[in-house]
Amino acid sequence: MINALENGFNFFIGLGGPAIMFVVLTLLGVIFRAPLSKSIEGGLRMAIALTGMSAVISLLTEAFGPALNNFVASTGIELSITDLGWAPLALITWGSIYTLYFAFICFVLNIILLFMKATETLNVDLFNIWNVSILGLLLNYYAHNIVVTSVFVLFIYSMMLLNADAMKPTLDKVLDYDENNITTTAHPSFLIAPLAMLINRFIDICLPFIDRFDFDAETLNRKIGFWGSKFAIGAYLGVFIGLLGQQSTAAIFELAFTGGVALELFSIVGSWFGPAIEPLSDGVQNAMSKRLRGRRLLIAIDWPIVASRAEVWAVVNLLAPILLIIAMILPGNKVMPLGGILMTILTPALLIVTQGKVIRMTLIGTILIPIYLWSATMVAKFITSASIAMDNFPAGLEQGQTFTSVDSNPLEKMIAIVLGEGVHQFDITKLAIAGLGIVVYVLLFVWYKKQLKVRLNK
Repeated sequence: MINALENGFNFFIGLGGPAIMFVVLTLLGVIFRAPLSKSIEGGLRMAIALTGMSAVISLLTEAFGPALNNFVASTGIELSITDLGWAPLALITWGSIYTLYFAFICFVLNIILLFMKATETLNVDLFNIWNVSILGLLLNYYAHNIVVTSVFVLFIYSMMLLNADAMKPTLDKVLDYDENNITTTAHPSFLIAPLAMLINRFIDICLPFIDRFDFDAETLNRKIGFWGSKFAIGAYLGVFIGLLGQQSTAAIFELAFTGGVALELFSIVGSWFGPAIEPLSDGVQNAMSKRLRGRRLLIAIDWPIVASRAEVWAVVNLLAPILLIIAMILPGNKVMPLGGILMTILTPALLIVTQGKVIRMTLIGTILIPIYLWSATMVAKFITSASIAMDNFPAGLEQGQTFTSVDSNPLEKMIAIVLGEGVHQFDITKLAIAGLGIVVYVLLFVWYKKQLKVRLNK
């Protein structure tokens, strides 16, 4: 009996990430009473999205890999880790059965906190549970302790929900929502906001005159036009990498066109994930709404809730070249920004903190970029080994070459690594550092929440 179960499990895992998610999402949709056709559609969309993202990653790495290798060999600059953006993390997490476990315990926590009235937010953005799952997989990789891992995952998820509550009045203001709008976001990328708020406070004290020089983001975007689009930024990146890698003129053109295609496809294929999870999200939302009648219930969705603000995209264009320059000179960084060149993992939080002041957003973003690069450097070993273990190592990268992701939750990833090493080795020093980091993290969050209230009262 045990052998039969083990063989069945191994057969299921052997189907691969896309097939697993097709089956699981379809079944979950049915369990939460979504129509069968919609449940199948959601599972099929997820499988296609995962397959499509793998194809785009392969396209990017096969084109850029030789130029990046030549750049490292010819210059001696140790940017030997290729950044492939958020996509590899989504592939790794959604291809792991642990993600379903983390999604389950986080959903249960969300329900408990709602009934305890500790939060008003119901997070239906189930796809982005991978942002939390990657923290769990990372911590467990080092700690080999699922109990500690589970507690840490639940801690971060609770902070996400509390942050969604805290941001709601500011979201209403910057998006011009009326008081009856129940939309918010619990996206993990907004957890950088407390640190951004601290830097913003220093700007208030040291550079109070800076807002006099602010400008209208919509005007800037109109002036930039196509030249600030994903197509164009990808092309610039291709030319830049081609020149650094001393490629031929024909190869540079090819890199430019491939870069433009890849960055645009990342966005297009990435947009398939949301509809894939919609049947399950709708089922969860309907089930919870029936049980919380008479209570205000904030519905948390993905970060593009703030994408309508021009400041988000103006600062994305300003930070892209800054990110490349900092990557070249930053001590301790080994990452060449590529897939994550568009810092949409950072600019939404900057919008909330500064309420759309472009110069402040750019300055704070510049100060925070090193944290993202250091974090990406630290997690490269785990991401590469996990990708190899799951048999989805990107085509185009040489054996032994590492890759990573300049993505959200950089502070949380750093804490997870130190905590994991401390737990596994029972290293008192690392445990103390991780504990201190968590305490500071919580205190900074409490202060940040108060600052949001004070600013709104003013």
